[in-house]
Amino acid sequence: MKLYTKTGDKGQTGLIGGTRVAKNDVRLDAYGTIDELNSFVGLLTTYAIPVEDISFLRNIQHLLFTIGSHLATDTTKVAFHSASVLVDADIESIELEIDRIDAGLPPLNEFILPGGSPGGALSHVCRTVARRAERRIFDMNLDYSVDNHIFIYINRLSDYFFALSRHLTIFENRKEICWEK
Repeated sequence: MKLYTKTGDKGQTGLIGGTRVAKNDVRLDAYGTIDELNSFVGLLTTYAIPVEDISFLRNIQHLLFTIGSHLATDTTKVAFHSASVLVDADIESIELEIDRIDAGLPPLNEFILPGGSPGGALSHVCRTVARRAERRIFDMNLDYSVDNHIFIYINRLSDYFFALSRHLTIFENRKEICWEK
């Protein structure tokens, strides 16, 4: 099988279920932003960060694939596969991880600027892409129903990346950069 199919050469692509849509369709924008986030998360795993954080980031990558497949499914043609569904445990897991990381951080009394350390800065990139993904998924939901678990998970994900940025900056023995008002 060749890597290229030539089926998208005229500005259309296929959803799960076979429906052909324009490449600028709101659904593609949503799951394309999830794919972009997954790529940045993959890049973050190449940094010198604690093993437990890499393990959790890998789990996030798998769940981002789950979310992408959910967003790419045309439910007028096919039902969601079990691999395209988030569950309460996925949300609980990320909330527990945020709490674990936050427990080891100094109190937050000021706004933090993105940066401070390489890992911290890239975590902020992941945070902002997660926020954009949340907006794109909201746009998609105006026309195509999106499961509420996805909204909650993506919202928590941006919080996670904020906590992780602080955690990694401290781990890298660097200082957070506070906003000077």
